[in-house]
Amino acid sequence: MTDEARHFRMSRRGVLSAVAVGALGAVAAACSKDGTKTTTAGTSAKKPDPVASISYTPDPKKESAPNPTTKFAVTVDKGVLNPDVKLLNSRGTAVKGELSEDQKTFTISEALGYDVEYTWAGSAMGEDRQTVPIDAKFTTLNPSSQVNVVLNIGDGQEVGVAAPLILKFDSTVNDKKAVERALTVTTEPKTEGSWAWLGEDNGSRAHWRTKEYFAPGTKVSMAGKLYGLDHGDGAYGAADVTVDFTVGRNQVVKAEASSHQIVVVRDGATLMTLPCSYGEGDLDRNVTRSGIHVVSEKHEDFYMSNPAAGYFNVHERFAVRISNNGEFIHANPETVGVQGSSNVTNGCINLSLDSAQQYFATAVYGDPVEVTGTRIDLSEADGDIYDWIYDWDTWTGMSALAGEPDTSSAPATPSDAPQLSGTSSSPSPTPSAAPVG
Repeated sequence: MTDEARHFRMSRRGVLSAVAVGALGAVAAACSKDGTKTTTAGTSAKKPDPVASISYTPDPKKESAPNPTTKFAVTVDKGVLNPDVKLLNSRGTAVKGELSEDQKTFTISEALGYDVEYTWAGSAMGEDRQTVPIDAKFTTLNPSSQVNVVLNIGDGQEVGVAAPLILKFDSTVNDKKAVERALTVTTEPKTEGSWAWLGEDNGSRAHWRTKEYFAPGTKVSMAGKLYGLDHGDGAYGAADVTVDFTVGRNQVVKAEASSHQIVVVRDGATLMTLPCSYGEGDLDRNVTRSGIHVVSEKHEDFYMSNPAAGYFNVHERFAVRISNNGEFIHANPETVGVQGSSNVTNGCINLSLDSAQQYFATAVYGDPVEVTGTRIDLSEADGDIYDWIYDWDTWTGMSALAGEPDTSSAPATPSDAPQLSGTSSSPSPTPSAAPVG
């Protein structure tokens, strides 16, 4: 073999070796099926974990049944939340929420419901450009019962200067301190007032009354943060309550029984003086109670029954209720002959038809009717609005926050009170609205 042939064979071997080495190198740099890199020794290098981490408020792993009024949020660290982040209710509907300006926190902006399963969904992008899922579930608190409340005054209503604000609960409130702390009353101009808890009446009653009569034109706002609030023994508020109303003119009825008349005073001046007849007073049930009554409703027509007095479904006109024991200021043609000179009624204040209509047109919810000169005082036994029988120290002592709630039991309607039927011209009580989240 010539020297040239031997040189060619050796060169060819070198080329083949180089090719072989190149092929091996290509294999060493290839990726495995799962995407991790394969080393020259045939082992895999695992892909790094995402740097972004997700946290939930409250943490579903630590709090199994959060209060629906809790702050609910999802937060990302070392990344940003994507626009698809959301909280879904059990119907698959997204709950309202807001994404922070830095895109790191999404916070729920509406109250959630009781005993509802919610699901966090969406994703976040980490600083390493890896996507991480948002995925968590929780179920909100399931109360043993829910407490509803009705207000006696409606939004935008104009009331008289003696009107109390009444919250009537549909069951007993055992933690009255917690509930009272959740109630805020603001007035313009500033007016001194206090909550008091009156006797149970198929549920608890909280009344807010002023120390003195309201000043005419006072604006009143009340807010009760009762939804999500434990009222005691696992009973929670069914909804928040709010109301805004105004106080109208200052109209007071001066009703001195021995005068056989009523004097209607508006803003300090006599508006009308009307002959009348008060309760005869021979029996306790026929005594018009002395004390500050409050106009609570009025009817142009109604039918009254009083079995104790022996009458049923008697048609009366222009009746203004002043207490819940059956006391009205109303027309009674049968007593016109003695109106202004003698007291012969079963406890109501009787007027002529014209006088009753005249007074009826001026009366509004919350007007005070100050009865004097009879032998029995208005009391809690007369039910409904008897707030003004208490002096101020006694009233404030009935606040739960003073530690002296009233535990007496006063029926809303005494068992022997006249029964009423007819169409009311008074506004209906205002129910509260439930959350929608």
